[in-house]
Amino acid sequence: MPLDQVDIDREEKNMTFLEHLEELRWHLMRSILAIVIFSIGAIVFHRFIFDKVIFGILDENFPLYRAFCKLSYWLYDSDKICFNTIELNTQNLEVSGQFIYLMVVSFTVGLILAAPYILWEFWRFLKPALKPKEQKNTTGIVLATSLLFLTGVAFGYYVLAPLSINFFVNFQLTDKITNEFTMQSFISFVSTLTLASGIVFELPLIVFFLAKLGIISSDFLKKYRKHAVIVILILASIITPPHLMSQILLTIPVYFLYEVGIFIARRIETKES
Repeated sequence: MPLDQVDIDREEKNMTFLEHLEELRWHLMRSILAIVIFSIGAIVFHRFIFDKVIFGILDENFPLYRAFCKLSYWLYDSDKICFNTIELNTQNLEVSGQFIYLMVVSFTVGLILAAPYILWEFWRFLKPALKPKEQKNTTGIVLATSLLFLTGVAFGYYVLAPLSINFFVNFQLTDKITNEFTMQSFISFVSTLTLASGIVFELPLIVFFLAKLGIISSDFLKKYRKHAVIVILILASIITPPHLMSQILLTIPVYFLYEVGIFIARRIETKES
């Protein structure tokens, strides 16, 4: 390692508590700035985001609906399980509702797009506190975390959200009740489901840190595999609507991530033994 880099690392390790807080403040400021920049971009392209992304879920040409329709003709040679365009008129009941949700959606988009950079900033803050071996073992963690989060967001948007919206739009207790959702309810539902899916997909990362701290082991995860399946099913029933297909579609990838967690824990144990 170059001498100047050694001096830098030594200075970082000898920083006072207040200096660490100052360093953290700058990392936070840069992260917030990244969110603001992407949020401004979302405001500029708000028409596309609302028409093609958020409310694009209602279009029969949405990727998931096309896939189901192709599957329908392949299995039944008919449109038996095809999705039709959802006729849904959302309402705004607040004077400033549309402007407020322009800000909310823009911030959400900014947060999602800036997530990889934010994770990189926090990694830069935490890295000096790690030993060289720990830094080596966590190489690529920012990339892995970002990919898991973005994959979860994509899964929530392209799979869970459209299936859930279709279920709730078509669910009726009686023909005397018409489903007309508020704009706020619709946007909040899609945003929450999408972000929740992104967070759930971080399961391997959680297992990684818990295994590094010695809190869990691969044997522990194997022993409670059946219990984990039940927990995943309960989690899927909470996040998704009471629709069997939605719950299965969430359960399968989350259980796969659980198995990935077992593999990660085993690798950590092998390296540290």
